[in-house]
Amino acid sequence: MIIPAIDQDGDSTYAFKPSLVGAMCQFTLRPDGLDWQIGRRSGHIRYDRVRAVRLSYRPVTMQSHRFVTEIWSPDGPKVQIASVSWRSLVEQQRLDQAYAAFVTELHRRLAAAGAATQFSTGLPVATYGIGAALSAAVMVAVAIMAVRSALAMQWTTAAIVGAFLLVFAWQIGGYFLRNRPGRYRPDAIPPGVMPKL
Repeated sequence: MIIPAIDQDGDSTYAFKPSLVGAMCQFTLRPDGLDWQIGRRSGHIRYDRVRAVRLSYRPVTMQSHRFVTEIWSPDGPKVQIASVSWRSLVEQQRLDQAYAAFVTELHRRLAAAGAATQFSTGLPVATYGIGAALSAAVMVAVAIMAVRSALAMQWTTAAIVGAFLLVFAWQIGGYFLRNRPGRYRPDAIPPGVMPKL
């Protein structure tokens, strides 16, 4: 299990590879701010200049257990930290313990800096609303198909459509449940948007 490296100055470092062909992303918590390096680009964000942090659950095709931290500041681009790292063409490595420890320590340092940082979870409200409405519409349409198949005594079709509906509802329901828009305090990170240790 990978844990964040801590040097003699107490600085914590976390690294991951966001894509198979992309460069490594490395982040270090310094006494006054967050150092980041993504390929050839690098920068430093002072803790008191961080204006927003968003935590979310973001599964991808090959990794259903993936979390992302997004950091905004006026001093540079949006920075993303993910809880998984690509290892090969077909494999991603979960970095749950290292990610959770690093993000928790980042929150502790942001709170100590006393910045007016906005801490939010999940998806933006508009994106969440549109996504939830579309998903509900799809589930209703599939449920109607299952009922019509059963009424027509097409039991195999009804069973297949019903099974699809259950899997879809379980996957999408979990996604929207974890990604409800919300606010939180840096000392009370919601468990739904962090890996379970």
